[in-house]
Amino acid sequence: MATNPSAYDKAMPMVAAHLAKVERAVGRTRSSHAGQPYVKVRQALLEALEHEDAQRVVPQVVDEFARRISEEPEELPF
Repeated sequence: MATNPSAYDKAMPMVAAHLAKVERAVGRTRSSHAGQPYVKVRQALLEALEHEDAQRVVPQVVDEFARRISEEPEELPF
C-alpha cells in the first residue's frame, strides 16, 4: 500500500505537535515523580497528559513511561 506523500506532509505537523505534548507531560512527570511508586507515577502521568490535551496515547506506552519514571532514582534537592 503506497502512501500519498502529500497526505504524509499534511499529517506530520499534527503528529509532531502531539509528540511535543507527550514529551512535555513525560518530562514534567519525571521531574516531579522520579523514583516514586508506579501507581502514583502513572496517575500523575495521566493527569499531565490530560493537561497537555494529549490523552490519546496507547495504554502500553503510558505504562512503560510510568514504569521507567518510577524506577529512576529521585533527584537530590541540592
